Parts: sequence; structure tokens; C-alpha cells
Amino acid sequence: MSTVLIADHHPLVHEGIRGILEKDATYEIGGTVRSGMALYGYLSESQPDLLIIEIDLPGINGINALRTIKKDYTKVKILVCSSHPEEVYALSTIKAGASGYVCKTAKLEEIEAAIHQVSRGGIYLNKKITDKLNTEVVSNKNFVTKFKKLSTRESEVLSLISAGKRNKDIAEALSINEKTVSTYKTRLLKKLQVDNIADLITRSRLLQLNVT
Repeated sequence: MSTVLIADHHPLVHEGIRGILEKDATYEIGGTVRSGMALYGYLSESQPDLLIIEIDLPGINGINALRTIKKDYTKVKILVCSSHPEEVYALSTIKAGASGYVCKTAKLEEIEAAIHQVSRGGIYLNKKITDKLNTEVVSNKNFVTKFKKLSTRESEVLSLISAGKRNKDIAEALSINEKTVSTYKTRLLKKLQVDNIADLITRSRLLQLNVT
């Protein structure tokens, strides 16, 4: 069962998402919060499997807050459910650590699909944005070719990096030491010819979007 925390300042949103989740026995609503202070207070005590959040939540600094949450609570999957247009904010939230973005004006079926996709460990964006990203990935054949040449272990490390895992978490997951993780990071930067970890994560997520 996946525990879910709903962070939004509109009561109707709480009720709407609660209605979706209560239809599926695989979800348990761990709590609801209406401010940044309440959100951080909750997370300091208990981490849900899935956080559904509005980036305009009072008391948080929007996209920067996503980076902080993902850094401090790496195992929490984040789905942004916002009133802002997807074409403006969706990619920024994905780069900041969210695993999905869905607009509050979307159909109920789309919001439900987004929740299921992210809770299963996938990445969710609407079809229009995903198609655009797929085109960008396909056009960048050189990067795709380099990606396919990675070893199994390099691919595992890259997947964990793109999921927001820290060196310590990666080391524990793969039963290697942190120094070896750093070596793999350096090797990935060189093999994929990117300048920094942020770009590495972004490109990796583009490829993940292409196959999910």
C-alpha cells in the first residue's frame, strides 16, 4: 500500500484527490496539509510514498522547494498538481525532482493516470509535452547512441542519480562504496559528454520519458 500526502491550500482539491484515492485500495491517505510550514512539519516526522503538491502552496518557494524536498527526502515521489499551465512549468518541476506534472483543469481520468504512473515509479507529463520531448530525444541520436553503450552498472548508477538519490543511497542500493559512486559519476559525465550532474539528470530523464 502506498501512503499519500496531499499538499494544497484549496479544500476542493483535497476532496477531489481524496475521492480518486479512496476508490483504490492500494492507496492510503497519510495526511493533508495546507501550508509550507505544515508540509515540512509533516515530512520531518513521517515520509509518504507519494507527495501530491501545488507549487503555489503558501510558505514555500515554488520549484526551489521541490529541490529541497527531493534532496532531504529522496524516497518520496512527487507529483505536482497545479493550476499553472503545463507548457510553462512542467519541465522545470521535472528537472527540480518531481516525477510528474498534471494541471488541475485536466480530466479526472488524466489526474488518476498521473497518480498511478508516478506512484509506480514512472514519470508523467501530458501527451503534448511528452511528444515534444520524444522528438528532442530522437533528434539527439548521438546522445542516445552514447547512452546505449553504457555498461549495466553505469546505467544503474545513472538511473539512481536521475531519481535524486545521494551518493550514500546509491552506494547502499548497489552494495558499493561512496568513492566508487563518485568514480561512476565522473565516468558518466565523460562518456555522455555533459558538463555537470544537473545536465546528466535532465538528459537521463528525457530518455526515461521516451520509454515510459
